[in-house]
Amino acid sequence: MTIPKEPKVELSGISKSFPGVRALHKVGLRLYPGEVTALIGENGAGKSTLVKTMTGIYQPDEGEIRVSGKPVVLSSPHAAFQAGITAIHQETVLFDELSVAENIFLGHAPRGAFGLIDWRGMNARARTLLAEIGAGHIASDTKLKDLSIANKHLVAVARALSVNAEVVIMDEPTAALSYKEIQDLFELVELLKQQGKAILFISHKFDEIYRIADRYTVFRDGEMVGEGLLKDTSQQEIVRMMVGRSVDQVFPKKEVTPGDEVLKVVGYCHPTEFADIGFSLRAGEILGFYGLVGAGRSEVMQSLFGITKPSKGAVRIDGEVAVIRSPAQAVDRGIVYVPEDRGKQGAVTGLPIFQNVTLASLRKTSRHGFLRLAEEFKLAREYTERLDLRAAALDQNVGNLSGGNQQKVVIAKWLATKPRVIILDEPTKGIDIGSKAAVHEFMSELASQGLAVIMVSSELPEIMGMSDRIVVMREGRIVGEFENNATLKPEMLVRAAAGIGEAA
Repeated sequence: MTIPKEPKVELSGISKSFPGVRALHKVGLRLYPGEVTALIGENGAGKSTLVKTMTGIYQPDEGEIRVSGKPVVLSSPHAAFQAGITAIHQETVLFDELSVAENIFLGHAPRGAFGLIDWRGMNARARTLLAEIGAGHIASDTKLKDLSIANKHLVAVARALSVNAEVVIMDEPTAALSYKEIQDLFELVELLKQQGKAILFISHKFDEIYRIADRYTVFRDGEMVGEGLLKDTSQQEIVRMMVGRSVDQVFPKKEVTPGDEVLKVVGYCHPTEFADIGFSLRAGEILGFYGLVGAGRSEVMQSLFGITKPSKGAVRIDGEVAVIRSPAQAVDRGIVYVPEDRGKQGAVTGLPIFQNVTLASLRKTSRHGFLRLAEEFKLAREYTERLDLRAAALDQNVGNLSGGNQQKVVIAKWLATKPRVIILDEPTKGIDIGSKAAVHEFMSELASQGLAVIMVSSELPEIMGMSDRIVVMREGRIVGEFENNATLKPEMLVRAAAGIGEAA
């Protein structure tokens, strides 16, 4: 189809500030019918603020928004919806207790006699919309809570089509999807393009961006620093725009000679999650754990941290048997765990940075049962500066930080306890390439200082780039252990994780 030259939505000179933080400064964005524009930038670059401005949650301090060439004021989410702008988020903002049809037509349900909701007509129209996007397998009367994340995304798309939305914003839509679900989503994006929808796609994954996007817009530190056609630029050039420098080494692994054995796990079992786990870990070593989703890696780590109780097996620290029945006992023995879900398990988002950092070290910052504020700030400042945390102040709420900076707060909290072993579970999940490089650099620095590191990751480049040795798990068991040297190929890890052939 012929792409009109006029953008469907155009933002120009948009600025937005919060107390102590300039989130956006005179940024622009253009979305064209029948095209996908990728919005790219590090965590904290202003992407989320822009999306909230486009969907009526925030009002810009200055600037103009045009839809189909006409200036509009998006005074509320409803106003944005009425203007034909809808968003599909990583975590869908629909209503679990309502049916699929009720979610699709919420706020604009078809009416029948006496102004009552036409339930039969609504369900029929919902089935038609779902069929149009290849989601005819979803029953219109199913409660949303009974659907998978991928199917919830499809309901959100059907809702957009129910009011003929012309602009669809996809904010990290693939973060919690399987490979098959991601491919299905990409097919849906192609369908929306054919229907002439203007699509804004936000992702940290360059393979996805180059797979489906036509154009790009790059934000850095709240400013728009580049835009154009993807076919006219390279990944390296986009990364340079994102971070203001060339990130040549995303995996800055330092060569360290491992020291003495710090941790040894023997015959470790759980009634339902894993069996016969055994491995050793030395000071200064980064031990990678690789496997497919459901392999049991996180479950092993949570048990080592005292969250769940093993049925049998032994844990030895410096050669001595350690009985760990709670996280507090794990911390006392020098083992700390940075979880995958930092928002729910790693940080208390309603508390300020300094209280999060000192949460596991209250003995150091209190006297006679009373917290000493100066000591809390001193400890928090020491570790947040080591991690180059980007925040307006230490009393800023963690919930207002970008994903990468939230991760740094969680890591700082555990480093403040001065552990012997740190377990990092998917340490760079959902954070941008610049923050990934910073986390990797600090991880390498910790190992060079003698800390023993376990890194659980589903990203092969990360596993290959940062590990000294790699343990592969499948279905709750260790199926291979590999030295990370020149002879190791990524295919060997994938084959072991998938159960294809014999592991090393």
